[in-house]
Amino acid sequence: MIDFLFYIPVFFISYFGVKIFRDWSLRRRILDLPNERSSHTLPTPRGGGLIIVAVCLIAYSLINFLYGNNFQWSYLLGAVLIAVVSWIDDLSAVSFVWRFLIHSLAALIVILNLGYFDEIYIPFFKNANVGAVGAVLTFFWIVWVTNAYNFMDGIDGIAGTQAVTAGICWLLLGKFYDLPVISLYGGVIAFSSLGFLVHNWQPAKIFMGDVGSAFLGYSFAVFPLLAKNEMNGSENYFSAKALLFDIGILFVWLFVFDTLYTFIRRIMKREKIWQAHRSHIYQQLVIRGHSHQFVSVLYAILSVLTAAILFVLKDYETIFDAALILTIAAQSLGLILYYNYLKSEKSVIQ
Repeated sequence: MIDFLFYIPVFFISYFGVKIFRDWSLRRRILDLPNERSSHTLPTPRGGGLIIVAVCLIAYSLINFLYGNNFQWSYLLGAVLIAVVSWIDDLSAVSFVWRFLIHSLAALIVILNLGYFDEIYIPFFKNANVGAVGAVLTFFWIVWVTNAYNFMDGIDGIAGTQAVTAGICWLLLGKFYDLPVISLYGGVIAFSSLGFLVHNWQPAKIFMGDVGSAFLGYSFAVFPLLAKNEMNGSENYFSAKALLFDIGILFVWLFVFDTLYTFIRRIMKREKIWQAHRSHIYQQLVIRGHSHQFVSVLYAILSVLTAAILFVLKDYETIFDAALILTIAAQSLGLILYYNYLKSEKSVIQ
């Protein structure tokens, strides 16, 4: 009950903060102008994710003040670096090279301070010790998810709904593991994103911007490391620390899958992967007739179903492994097949 009393002001501060920011953006003409790659048709204020960043980082500092010595300066510093370069990019374009360098720096700072995943859980094969390779894996994981979340913020509501679902999942996981900082901070991300989402639901009155999407991607990428460092050796199923990397993937699986699938498909077509496009599955679903609300809710529901496997079957290892693989495979293949079906239907109609 005390937790929810903490989340109520987080929601309202975010909601009214975004409202004030939107009015300011309109006066300063900080607008996202539609072009041939856009999913919107009217000039719309952008950068509203800056409020999410401010609310979350202030709350993170406050939570750690209340719960003792678990403050991780590297996460905060990395988040600030990513938010700053992303905010500058929202105002005036920053080259891909500079953004990549800052994202890489943020990842390295976190790894040097919090460590890396030297052990991961492989379904049916238990825990695998990957040693120093884990440092490379962790680096690319943080950089990829930071950018993937940004790539997925292309229609109204999708980035916000994913943040709400993933944040609540970390809230619940923190409860299961008795990790108060992880639990509270997961709730903060969820409810601050919900406050923003009210303004971003189709038709969106404001966009998150790179500042919000990159921050959220970075945060969800680092969450498993934050959880790993908060654990006191109490692990309540399988080997919790080894499973944390897998959990981090599960909670944002569709964002990871959609960006990887699109990346591979574009490479195979020999397209210039650094150029903006509308090739992601979620974008194509909108182009082929579905509303922003439908696609955002679809991705949210599938994310919840994936997380439910983790929570419901956490005490049944063999069943958990099978159910997890089947769920992920069914979702991924289902999206591909549905997209191709819509594509073929469109071709027949034309």
